Amino acid sequence: MTSPAADGDPSPKTSSFGFRDVEATEKVRLVRGVFDSVASNYDLMNDLMSGGVHRLWKDAAAAKLNPRPGETILDVAGGTGDMARRYAKMARAAQQRRGGPDASVIVLDYNAEMIMAGVGKGGEPEMQWSVGDAMALPLPDASVDAYSISFGIRNVADIPQALAEARRVVKPGGRFLCLEFSRPTASAIRRAYDAWSFHAIPRIGGWVAGDRDSYQYLVESIRRFPDQPTFKAMIEAAGFSRVSVTNLSGGVAAIHHGWAI
Repeated sequence: MTSPAADGDPSPKTSSFGFRDVEATEKVRLVRGVFDSVASNYDLMNDLMSGGVHRLWKDAAAAKLNPRPGETILDVAGGTGDMARRYAKMARAAQQRRGGPDASVIVLDYNAEMIMAGVGKGGEPEMQWSVGDAMALPLPDASVDAYSISFGIRNVADIPQALAEARRVVKPGGRFLCLEFSRPTASAIRRAYDAWSFHAIPRIGGWVAGDRDSYQYLVESIRRFPDQPTFKAMIEAAGFSRVSVTNLSGGVAAIHHGWAI
């Protein structure tokens, strides 16, 4: 977790929680509460946030990561394991084509309720489940071939720290991939998505899941997240190279991909 400022600086570190700025340690607690609340409706949440298109976005992200036999892939904020299942199946298909050892796909999430929901859905033989913090990964340096985080980076209290941790655990030559809601590139798409997200999503979340406030936070968190060029620069500052951006659905979501060189 992110700690308050060091002695000599009386101001604790702050982070955004939706449209509010709160102490970073408080954001950790608040986000945990949100995902405790939505864990049982996680698939519904993704459908509401994306209009059902998140499955296509996840397929595109998994293809971009290109899992291979024998790799160790860390899926941070892995939730109920949607991305990890894709990675495991793709690595196994490649293994069947060309041989090689089994891949290992580690699903790591800060929220135990999300992990439990994922375990309840079932997994693949290559998958492992773990509760852990994106800002203090419980893995050694240079221990994974690929790091993935999907729809999770905007919820951490300290994004640069999470990116630094990603760089620490990725082996030289390894890959970084982030799939996240982003900034629509056309003003018409931006206006339409804002209208849908701010007016419809919290209301539907209240009707269907009985939790308007959590869905309101999730919508606000998207608007507070850095745009594509800003986030690309943050990934580069963490030490990744050859960072590329692939916009999805006109920039409603984006894949950021980089290399540890």
